[in-house]
Amino acid sequence: MRIVLLAAALAAAACGPASEAGDIPEYTYRVIHTYPHDNHAFTQGLLYLNGFLYEGTGQNAESSIRKVELATGKVLQQHDIPEAYFGEGIVNWKDRLIEITWTTQVGFIYDLATFQLKSQFQYPGQGWGLTQDGKRIVMSDGTPQIRFWDPETLAELGRINVTAAGVPVQDLNELEWVKGEIYANIWQTDRIARIDPNNGRVVGWIDCSGLLNPHDRVGGEGAVLNGIAYDASTDRLFVTGKLWPKLFEIRLVKKSAR
Repeated sequence: MRIVLLAAALAAAACGPASEAGDIPEYTYRVIHTYPHDNHAFTQGLLYLNGFLYEGTGQNAESSIRKVELATGKVLQQHDIPEAYFGEGIVNWKDRLIEITWTTQVGFIYDLATFQLKSQFQYPGQGWGLTQDGKRIVMSDGTPQIRFWDPETLAELGRINVTAAGVPVQDLNELEWVKGEIYANIWQTDRIARIDPNNGRVVGWIDCSGLLNPHDRVGGEGAVLNGIAYDASTDRLFVTGKLWPKLFEIRLVKKSAR
């Protein structure tokens, strides 16, 4: 597993209420619907496209990309990754599905319809999460930095430093583009950061604590919140976790100020 990056930034920004984090707005959630999820899926990447979920799972010798039926959690299509690679984030671009890996600095490009491998590419550093804003691919690497890539060439276009009240935020993991913001799971927490892509500032914290009943968290210490998908056509937000037996459609509720 990953080495925990110890940082005062995460302790201050991800754990404290808004009043302790520069008055950054805090949100909780209301569960709209609960769906089944494969509790053997070590969820690393998640996206919603054309009525289906696409999921990338991790762990060496267990990593895969999947097309999943939302209502039932049934895996409709699956491609297993060679055991040398630890699968991480995925993102769609046109007729392709792009996947990164954790420490091997190798990414894969698949045909979106068939999951047939088309090519692979390299990048420096670790790979954690992917999403896209319609013009660029957005990538996290576990540090406070977020990278932007050209979606056609995968060349890096630039980076932003993510901060909460001026403090760098570590462990940015799975990503999703939601209404002009980057949503990022903070690894090993029940928190999601809402990030302004223009300057990297956290403009909101989503507290998902209590979402999964402790009795359902059967995957041990690795069964943490990770996986955000957004259906822009119907304004539906989905979240799940590694080895979680459930996936949740939630609606954000702003916490009342103290």
